[in-house]
Amino acid sequence: MSEQQQPRWEEFRVSGAQLVEKVKELIHEGNVRRIQIRHEGRVVLEIPLTVAAVGVLVAPVLAALGAFAALAAECTIVVERVEK
Repeated sequence: MSEQQQPRWEEFRVSGAQLVEKVKELIHEGNVRRIQIRHEGRVVLEIPLTVAAVGVLVAPVLAALGAFAALAAECTIVVERVEK
């Protein structure tokens, strides 16, 4: 029997220009389960990450983030992680 792993939440405040690079970095870390992008307290994008979906979703999600980043001055990235 294995213990259920509790998720850990982290928040990062980034400028719009840093948004895409930070999300790419988080995706490549591998222990991220979900990423939320918040602007002015509202969730504007939520990205559920699974091993199978990461390769398929990365390009269109990053394109959408790039468009949003051009409009946003500052965002909060909320990350749900699981320990390996």
